[in-house]
Amino acid sequence: MKKKLYFSVLLTALAAVLTACHDDETYAEQKEKEAKAINAFLQRDVVIRSAEGDTLRHIGRIKVIQESQFLAQDSTTDLEENQYVVFKNSGVYMQIVRRGVGERILPGQSKQVLTRFLEYNILGDSLQLRDEVPYWATDEGIMDVVNVSGSISATWNTTYHSGGAMYTAYNETKVPDGWKVPLNYIRIGRQNSEEGIALVRLIVPHSQGHQNATKGVYPCFYEISYQQTRD
Repeated sequence: MKKKLYFSVLLTALAAVLTACHDDETYAEQKEKEAKAINAFLQRDVVIRSAEGDTLRHIGRIKVIQESQFLAQDSTTDLEENQYVVFKNSGVYMQIVRRGVGERILPGQSKQVLTRFLEYNILGDSLQLRDEVPYWATDEGIMDVVNVSGSISATWNTTYHSGGAMYTAYNETKVPDGWKVPLNYIRIGRQNSEEGIALVRLIVPHSQGHQNATKGVYPCFYEISYQQTRD
């Protein structure tokens, strides 16, 4: 627990340094820098590596499609073309790698959803956080998700262990808005094999991210799996 507390303090301190570095920039200038970083990310052949230099993910060059094409494709993204749909209202880009099995969370329903993720700071061009390592193996991030009349809300469940990597790192019970976008399109069930677990890749601008991203005005790339917890 002490190590996790230190980890949280370290990330908070890093955010404070980044914010201080931005003090001489206007918010408009920071948003412009963010937009340029996202555009560059979309156009280059991105490879995410660990601190040791090992390749963790090969993102490749992204082909952006509009919502109209996404809907015409039955709310799917073509993996062979490396498609990501951009949602104009939020600025979030999404690729559905696996839809998952089970059912969508419909209006009036609630579920506990277990997540695993990788977080990459696009502006800083660096791996920032990942819970797919032994350190977090017994401390999953679990979201309490509720669909109220088509509007999805989600908070981190802190009943289990420390609440998971995202809660521990950023000390915020609210799930980033960008993380909720896929829940409108993927299926949430309980699977015994990886093939059945929903998996998405996201580009999340600061306005849809956690509080550190919002304060620092930086976008993040995520790969996230979603599955229902055991009853």
